[in-house]
Amino acid sequence: MFDLSCPVQKCISESRRTLADSVFGIAIFNPRSLFVMLMVALAGCATTDRTPVLAPPVDVPAYVWRQVDRDISTATLAARGPAENYARGFMANWKGRVHQRTEADFIPWFTSYWTQQWLTVKAAWYKLGAGEEMDPAIKQLANYLQAQYDKRVLDPVAREVDPDVVRVKATTLYIQLLGEQLQGIPRRYGIPPDRFGRRIKNIQAIALAPPVAQSASLYEIVYADPVARLPAFAALIDEVRKEARGAAAGTSVAGVSPVAERVSEKLMAKLAVSGGASAAAAAVGGMAGIVISFGAAGFGAIAHEIDRPEMEAQLRKELNTALDDMWHSLMEDPDIGVMGGVNHIAERIEMSVADKVANPAGVQPVLRDEPIPAEPFLLDEEGIR
Repeated sequence: MFDLSCPVQKCISESRRTLADSVFGIAIFNPRSLFVMLMVALAGCATTDRTPVLAPPVDVPAYVWRQVDRDISTATLAARGPAENYARGFMANWKGRVHQRTEADFIPWFTSYWTQQWLTVKAAWYKLGAGEEMDPAIKQLANYLQAQYDKRVLDPVAREVDPDVVRVKATTLYIQLLGEQLQGIPRRYGIPPDRFGRRIKNIQAIALAPPVAQSASLYEIVYADPVARLPAFAALIDEVRKEARGAAAGTSVAGVSPVAERVSEKLMAKLAVSGGASAAAAAVGGMAGIVISFGAAGFGAIAHEIDRPEMEAQLRKELNTALDDMWHSLMEDPDIGVMGGVNHIAERIEMSVADKVANPAGVQPVLRDEPIPAEPFLLDEEGIR
């Protein structure tokens, strides 16, 4: 049985009735004429429903957009947690390796008898060059000790776990997870992808002040492939790295600078009160050797070994404190730590979304209408380091 609700079947039925009337209405029945009439009728039915029907544009109420903005804000928090856990795990590994190398290399090197003798000679040279002023000599010796700490501890550890690389990877992971969170929002509210794409183009994610003056929208960072090649992203990472190194100069973030200065002050104090260090005088010789001999600290190897455990314990305590300060700055500082890039992006998104929620009727910039890609980018390990 035919379903008469179908337009074609209905048309066939009507054609049959029309043809039947025609057949009974004439005296002579012509099969060929009947076939032609039937084909014409069916052709008319087949072309009736070919007119395209355009779907009306979806009207998204203002309250739905406000909820979308709140969901975007929630997505930033959801993505931040795993990124922070990722960074914290790597930085815990970094801290452990720094501690191991400090114990195995730097402390034994620094507290050895011959290193102390060499440092005494260097202190004397620095003091000789500085004249009556003590501070320049102390800073020179502290810089030397910091360079040794970098060479023996921080640089080898960075070849295994580099905080700068952790910062890039944590920010990249955050952006990837944020993109995955954003995918479900338009489906949740029945918003066309292109409308949602225009919405997140108006949300700022990176905004760097002059002279850098780089910026990027939420749309750009989520759909860059890979994000490491996005100019604004590269500028953000570089800016955080520069700020971190600038803030580290002369502080515990750099390594052992405060410890090195205190050790240098002690060495200079010993230099001032001790007399006749033949090792320093012999190393330099001549008139300069005579001058150094009046200030260089000369300790015998036996006396040094007696005092060495106490020296190691004091140095270990100070270096552990410096390491705690370094780790705290790298992990917890919101601006220059390994989460600096994540915090910058999350704060800019929050500020932009909050402004939209507070001013729903605000005028939005006009952007070109581009379709949003089907899927966000996947994490690309290449180009991260």
